[in-house]
Amino acid sequence: MPPKWHWPQIDPDKVPSIRVEPPGPKALEVIKRDEAVLMQSFVRWYPLVIARGYGPVVEDVDGNLYIDYNAGIAVTATGHAHPKVVEAIKRQAELFLHYSLTDFYYEIAVRLAERLISITPISGRKKVFFTNSGTESIEGLVKIARGYFKGQRPYIIAFYGAFHGRTYASMSLSASKPIHRKYFSPVMPNVIHVPYPHPVHCPFKAKDPEECGQYALEFIEEWVFKRLVSPDEVAAVLIEPIQGEGGYVVPPSGFMKGLRELTRENGILLAVDEVQTGFGRTGRWFAVEHFGIEPDIIATAKAIASGLPMGAIMGREEVMSLPRGSHANTFGGNPVAAAAALATLDVIEEEGLLEHASRLGEEIKKALAEELKDKHDVRGLGLMIGVELLDEGRKPAKNLEEVLVRGFKRGLAVIGAGISTIRIAPPLVIPREMALKGVDILLDALKAR
Repeated sequence: MPPKWHWPQIDPDKVPSIRVEPPGPKALEVIKRDEAVLMQSFVRWYPLVIARGYGPVVEDVDGNLYIDYNAGIAVTATGHAHPKVVEAIKRQAELFLHYSLTDFYYEIAVRLAERLISITPISGRKKVFFTNSGTESIEGLVKIARGYFKGQRPYIIAFYGAFHGRTYASMSLSASKPIHRKYFSPVMPNVIHVPYPHPVHCPFKAKDPEECGQYALEFIEEWVFKRLVSPDEVAAVLIEPIQGEGGYVVPPSGFMKGLRELTRENGILLAVDEVQTGFGRTGRWFAVEHFGIEPDIIATAKAIASGLPMGAIMGREEVMSLPRGSHANTFGGNPVAAAAALATLDVIEEEGLLEHASRLGEEIKKALAEELKDKHDVRGLGLMIGVELLDEGRKPAKNLEEVLVRGFKRGLAVIGAGISTIRIAPPLVIPREMALKGVDILLDALKAR
């Protein structure tokens, strides 16, 4: 069954609707004020100024309606202003807004932790730590991993192309764009970056993605463990099951299984960053499930609470074992965000969004691949789809921003990732017809000159 349409004030058949060529006069006024008072360290792809949202549709301040193909960077999985999520927020807000979980107790945080444990793809007993964002989840994961080994394993292995956040530990683990680290040295020490088996731009001379994955595993064993650090100095290997900011890159299945075996053989924790991939984005609760392996610890955020700032770290009970007073925060597990998260999980289950994301994602990929053929690379799982724009030499093309702006002018709010990849990540509630209309707009934007 397709997800229910909950927004009667918007006719989905009449979206997109461009009444005023964007950016309109009201948008330009807001942008001018923004530039005067906000530090301009953000990435703004084009001048879209949001006034409100309805499920998979956003409306700008000039009354234009856009198909939302990015969901606020894969955050609003249940769409904008889902009535069940909004009602849960209102109900909890009338009870209490905050009472630090660090110092006291409240049931809604326990209920959410129990619910997360029930869907976490890790066997045995598990525990949860609540955070406020993806980057904070990564920071906490690093402390948990090192703390588990009592500081005796100081190294963390991460991958080229990875993006884990912009605070210090997460920035130090990232390697997707130089600007993320350029002005901020010294970064956190004891991070080792290794090649990622990119299926299009393999760093090794491999004949296919699976062979590329095998070379990547051999690099860790031969060039890291035998020449740089002993494996008993490594606390964790941290990986995105699908690289997000790095370009929506899906690794070879054999690589992920081999990585799990390699870490297990050496007593190293396998940590997965599911900040962008979690909570149904790929058609499963977590992307790591596609590879048939179990990690030891998972970092999440983004879609967990449909847009309220929240994250969580889930892991094996014995790993989640930092001593009292060693790690805490003021707002983690905020009761209003927890209420939104519980409602989010309900909506994903009740409206069949995992199945919808899986089925619709395959249809979108097929439609794009048939039209683009061998010119560009189409990849992804569920509703986490990347279209990497390639030049005639199969290198990253240089027209990404032009294509995104053309889409925006036509009523499609889509953004980029990596060097030249269009990032397709609509709310999971998007109807099939609207999603395919977005494909048509995107293809039109690609063909335009």
